[in-house]
Amino acid sequence: MRKITVGLLVFPRFQMLDIAAPGDAFAEVKVLSKGQSEYEILTIGTTRGPIQSSSGLTILPDRTIFDPCPHFDTLIVPGGLGVFDILEDTTLTDWLAMQGENCRRIGAICNGVFALGAAGMISGRTVTTHWMDAANLASMFRKAKVEPDLIYVKDGSLYTTAGVTAGIDLSLALIEEDFGKQMAVDVAKYLIVYLRRAGGQSQFSPLLDMQVESDSPIAAVQGYILGNLEQELTLPSIADTLQMSARHLSRLFKQECGMTVMSFVNDARIDAARHHLEATELTLSEIARRCGFGNAATFRRVFGKRLGISPVDYRQRFHSENAHTEKV
Repeated sequence: MRKITVGLLVFPRFQMLDIAAPGDAFAEVKVLSKGQSEYEILTIGTTRGPIQSSSGLTILPDRTIFDPCPHFDTLIVPGGLGVFDILEDTTLTDWLAMQGENCRRIGAICNGVFALGAAGMISGRTVTTHWMDAANLASMFRKAKVEPDLIYVKDGSLYTTAGVTAGIDLSLALIEEDFGKQMAVDVAKYLIVYLRRAGGQSQFSPLLDMQVESDSPIAAVQGYILGNLEQELTLPSIADTLQMSARHLSRLFKQECGMTVMSFVNDARIDAARHHLEATELTLSEIARRCGFGNAATFRRVFGKRLGISPVDYRQRFHSENAHTEKV
């Protein structure tokens, strides 16, 4: 029988699902292999005694970072609201750095990657995290390459993931590495999840979260774009309509929004299309017309390239039961 020892770090206000999901996925290996393969799972606390998760549920860790621990093949650090409270805990960051040298691989789920960053483990590495934390991660750890749209990233022995349920994606990837694709497929089937999810985090996150203050001249630009997505919007046409030079508009927009005018246009079109796919029964051709894609073929191509999932698949996943029919 092959046994792999996995440590799951826990700290006050950790995300319970970040350890429960991998724990359950790993546990199924023993069941499905009829005892021929197994993960030994141990929880490791950053403090002594019971530790309360962000949801209020409490666990009693098997060990603490102050106790002798077995050699971990794999260590997983969860995310949670409490991760930002432990970044200056040198006892923990030193312990993590030591584990980084001794473990075959280390994974972080959601914003657990911030703890690895504090331990000096992501410098020069490619990582991801929850889309809401990606900009903060890139700002705090400038030597790391942050990929905000990926569900999970492997960089050598370092694994990082998007938020919460992405811990299942990571677990299935590790199971496939350790015990083969068929075992990973069997575990995914048992858990009733996809072995590999289509698309990245962009399908869940709003693309436009940088709208400026209402008294800024750029607010008028954004308002015009959002209200005229069906038009053939170009930098010169937008600037001309708002009586600005294209050069001045381009510089001011990038300065205030951190992106180009045409990037804003493209993201606005995708976000508008997502709304129609989620909330209406409009055809792809009509959505394409209303959002400025021209035709359904162009819409499918651009949408799929941007979000990694087709409009049809997106609608199947996110369509509301209360979707309404709009007049064409």
